[in-house]
Amino acid sequence: MLALGIDAKLVSAAVIGGYLLGTIPFGVLVMKAAGAGDPRAIGSGNIGATNVLRSGRRDLAALTLVGDGGKGALAVLLAWSLTTALAPESRTLLCALAGGSAFLGHLFPVWLGFKGGKGVATFYGTLIAVAWPLGLAAGATWLAVAYFLRISSLAALVSAALAPLLALLVFDQPYPVTALALFMAVLIFVRHQENIRRLLRGEEPRIGGKKAEEDTAP
Repeated sequence: MLALGIDAKLVSAAVIGGYLLGTIPFGVLVMKAAGAGDPRAIGSGNIGATNVLRSGRRDLAALTLVGDGGKGALAVLLAWSLTTALAPESRTLLCALAGGSAFLGHLFPVWLGFKGGKGVATFYGTLIAVAWPLGLAAGATWLAVAYFLRISSLAALVSAALAPLLALLVFDQPYPVTALALFMAVLIFVRHQENIRRLLRGEEPRIGGKKAEEDTAP
């Protein structure tokens, strides 16, 4: 990284700042602020928007969705705006580091004992900020799979798996963006292990179904 002309302090700021942004638990904050309890005490215990929705408050779920996606985007945009003196390739690398760190922060927030969400909303927010055509394509993939197959976890997994390929083969993104997409995709698969097992057993809840024991949507 130093060979690219990036000061170690900038790398540290991108990683630490991105991580701290990612650790903001919007699901917990909005529910507590509204007097609606704690998402960790209901449903799957996840802090994401789908579990917040189980409180019966669509408004709080929407705020959580926007917040979780927005913090990934904000990490990327801050890294881009604060590095105007650097070459484009260096700025892209720092943006990828900041976005990836925000994603990690959401999955493993220090304030919650490293027990965070599954990262799908943060994944899309980060991708849209770092390369908006790629982010929109990933989001469109989720919508298409969810519409036709009615399984949101499968939609998230397919979208995550295709994102690195789209970055490399369709949108010709630079290496840091492709690596970021791959990094987040791998972690999404790791965080969806229970969903994957249920998918293999044919037991994963469908969108609109009566039973949804795990947080499986953005």
